[in-house]
Amino acid sequence: MKLHEYQSKNIFSKYGIPIPKGRVTTTAQEAKQIAEELGGLVVIKSQVLVGGRGKAGGVKLAKDPNEAEQLATQILGMEIKGLPVRKVLVDEASAIDQEIYFAITDDRASKKPIMIASAAGGVDIEEVAAKTPEKIVKVNIDPLLGLREYQARDIAVAIDLPRDYWRDFTKIAMGLWEVYKNTDASLAEINPLVITKDKKLIALDGKMMIDDNALFRHPDLAEMRDTDEDAPAEIEARKYGLSFIKLDGNIGCMVNGAGLAMTSMDVIKLFGGDPANFLDVGGGAGAEKVAAAMRIILTDPNVKAVLFNIFGGITRCDEVAKGILVAMDEVKPKVPMVVRLVGTNAEEGRRLLENANMITAETLADAAKKAVAAAKG
Repeated sequence: MKLHEYQSKNIFSKYGIPIPKGRVTTTAQEAKQIAEELGGLVVIKSQVLVGGRGKAGGVKLAKDPNEAEQLATQILGMEIKGLPVRKVLVDEASAIDQEIYFAITDDRASKKPIMIASAAGGVDIEEVAAKTPEKIVKVNIDPLLGLREYQARDIAVAIDLPRDYWRDFTKIAMGLWEVYKNTDASLAEINPLVITKDKKLIALDGKMMIDDNALFRHPDLAEMRDTDEDAPAEIEARKYGLSFIKLDGNIGCMVNGAGLAMTSMDVIKLFGGDPANFLDVGGGAGAEKVAAAMRIILTDPNVKAVLFNIFGGITRCDEVAKGILVAMDEVKPKVPMVVRLVGTNAEEGRRLLENANMITAETLADAAKKAVAAAKG
């Protein structure tokens, strides 16, 4: 789950990371009031969950409250990369002397969190990594020991940060580690962390991504979710506890188990097809959950066939079959269905489906071939 800039920075501030004075608003009139409170010179920043806001015209400097109102009116009427701007952050403008990239994220290779810093802040870190990778400093963090102060100082030295800022930088680094750890984040990013003309370090922009699987521990963060960037099908799937990701293909997939789902998608590709989604109904899925999953798949007009690949362990195959039949009765699909059931009560499940004239298969390869042929036919 992604958080907006204003949400991320509010969390940062709770952990002692300095941020600019400012507030978020949904109206241009209030933007003017906030600008008056902050002394007039402010930055109006669109709050949408995409990159490139500045290049798209979603970040503007206002010299006085009246201009702040005008710019907020313009920005609140925008769409950036297909997402409507519903809120703007009005921040006190900062006189910038230097910009630094600073973040903590997951490092799958080392199986540890990794702190990343670069003196080339304020731009896409991917661009820096591609063109000047030597400018990026990386330090792995032992999750049992946490971030050590000497590691933060090592980073400060490596990015040529003047010694006068080491103490403040270390405090920000330790705060960012606490943010990352305590929110179950997969990314806590400051870009840029700036040195201002009056010799202060400030987190000018912030970005956070929270592990969806940990949100049950953070109901306060779960409430911050912005569904504008989510496909309607993904929102619906979340209600039923389904893991669903929409893709661009034309073969709908419903599978129990993330690994089996990815394998099913690979096998579909192997035989010349394109998956329309990733959908894991999980273990113990009953008829109601399966029916919901099928309805979600069939909301995609690109779907020309549906492949069900169910391994019956905790999930009983006959329950899945009943769910499929319930969904068929409700949705009345006009696309062919290919079902592979293996495991607990598989024979009973297959019998139920065969009686409904559905296409069945014994192996995944056979099921994938039939689904690809059905989608093309």
